[in-house]
Amino acid sequence: MHSNDAQMLVLTVLADGPLHGYAINTAIQELTGSRLGPGSLYGALSRLEARALIRPAGAEADASPRERHRTMEITDAGRDALRAELEQMNRIARAGLRALGINPA
Repeated sequence: MHSNDAQMLVLTVLADGPLHGYAINTAIQELTGSRLGPGSLYGALSRLEARALIRPAGAEADASPRERHRTMEITDAGRDALRAELEQMNRIARAGLRALGINPA
């Protein structure tokens, strides 16, 4: 899985509300049928936090960045990025389905 895919999955599951790493991976597994490896998950979390697309939730905002059990939440910028990416993916999916002769709803 490409790192951008992992980041999109993290943003998607955090759009429902704050979660910690294990719960993020569980939600991803429920969505996709597979889990991210620890390197992919925590790498995506680090990159998203560095880009200010996610942040520690509530009282955990002061927790050490190395704490793996921090609860994270999506930021407004993260919601905007997720929306833009999903809209682009939707356009691509619709074009692909049309090319295959399938009428997308």
